Amino acid sequence: MREIDAREITRTVARLFCEANFYLTDDVLEALKKARETEESPVAKEVLEQILQNADIAAKEQIPLCQDCGAAVVFVELGQEVHITGGDMVTAINEGVKQAYNEGYLRKSMVKQPFSARVNTKDNTPAIIYTDIVPGDKVKITVVPKGGGAENMSRLGMLTPAAGRKGVIDLVLDAVDKAGSNPCPPIIVGVGIGGTAEKTLQLAKKSLLRKVGEHNPDPEVAELERELLEKVNNLGIGPMGYGGRTTALAVNVEVFPAHIASMPVAVNLNCHSSRHKEAVL
Repeated sequence: MREIDAREITRTVARLFCEANFYLTDDVLEALKKARETEESPVAKEVLEQILQNADIAAKEQIPLCQDCGAAVVFVELGQEVHITGGDMVTAINEGVKQAYNEGYLRKSMVKQPFSARVNTKDNTPAIIYTDIVPGDKVKITVVPKGGGAENMSRLGMLTPAAGRKGVIDLVLDAVDKAGSNPCPPIIVGVGIGGTAEKTLQLAKKSLLRKVGEHNPDPEVAELERELLEKVNNLGIGPMGYGGRTTALAVNVEVFPAHIASMPVAVNLNCHSSRHKEAVL
């Protein structure tokens, strides 16, 4: 049994949330640069240039890529041979979020009693934590500052099995089309298929962690991703909604077995500030 101090989890979470808010990952930067070169619309090309300049300024000055520093979403892969000492994992993660959002001067966006008083928690806690128990003696932590504008465009469809592949495509395209400029395109489109209502939503969100350009290993799913990306970019929404060929940088699809009577499908969008960072302890 390997021991990991809860304070190490706190330090790691704090560092990752700051880094995620300050630095875009290399795959996203490269995708944006490629889109800038291939984009046909002069306005769209200029918007992409401004997005890249924004990313450069944020990295150099260590300031947030976006004023919306997101809800604190954390994915944890917890090795079954790990024993956390000096505190519990959830408390350690939330302490890391507090430190990052206070010391990193990140906007705090979480409110209590969301249906009534909506009082800001003033430290961006509590985090939304998803934990998987996995083999081994390590802990992998992935943080996702999830902006409200893109998250508000989420979609859940409880389709019948008869809807099939076409039903999935129609639901995704309708979700992106109706979202328009709200999620700050160019977006990354996360799609979950199968499981139950809550499982497919989680699949869609987790799919956003995949690198841009990295397809699902299942050839049939990979082909669906390619077709969806082409159709999404043919919608003509373009960067920040100004038109053009670059509405999405990627479509990532994750699939899970479903009940014989149902076919849940979920869509979760990330804005062009597709922020996530990970570390392994």
